[in-house]
Amino acid sequence: MVSIRCKMMVKEVLRKLELHFIVVDLGEVEIMETISIAQREELKTALLDIGLELMDDKRAILIEKIKNAIVEMVHHSDTELRVNFSHYLSEKLDYDYTYMANLFSEVQGTTIEHFIIAHKIEKIKELIIYGELNITEIAWKMNYSSVAHLSNQFKKATGLSPSHFKNLKDKRRSPIEEIGNTNQPN
Repeated sequence: MVSIRCKMMVKEVLRKLELHFIVVDLGEVEIMETISIAQREELKTALLDIGLELMDDKRAILIEKIKNAIVEMVHHSDTELRVNFSHYLSEKLDYDYTYMANLFSEVQGTTIEHFIIAHKIEKIKELIIYGELNITEIAWKMNYSSVAHLSNQFKKATGLSPSHFKNLKDKRRSPIEEIGNTNQPN
């Protein structure tokens, strides 16, 4: 789950199945009661019907937690990105960063760093489209050392300079769920 809408849909599924939840968070659900195998299958089917899946594999769950932590930090945090992502992920998920980075690369076919960059670029597109901040302010908000660094990374990822992107009539953005997937264009 990577959006508030997904969380709402999961809560609705749980209510329909009369399962009482303690927490429904991005990529994680905690249910009060112990559920039977039949209830688990019913939940799995109901989630698939809305385009989500129930995950049991601990490695896959960790990958989802990494992705969700990045999405939460880049897209849903109102503060400037003034953090070291490796430290942030290690603290938040309570795993060694090297382990997470190796697992992520092995399973996803891309590095955590590239996944973060893809999300930062998408957030930069959003900020450019909204037009409330200039490029210098965006660079500061997104924790770039300079406008030149932001511009170089943006051009490398999109093929366009930020100013050229701003002047496009058809500004293309990607759904959060598709950002950083190796089989999806950025």
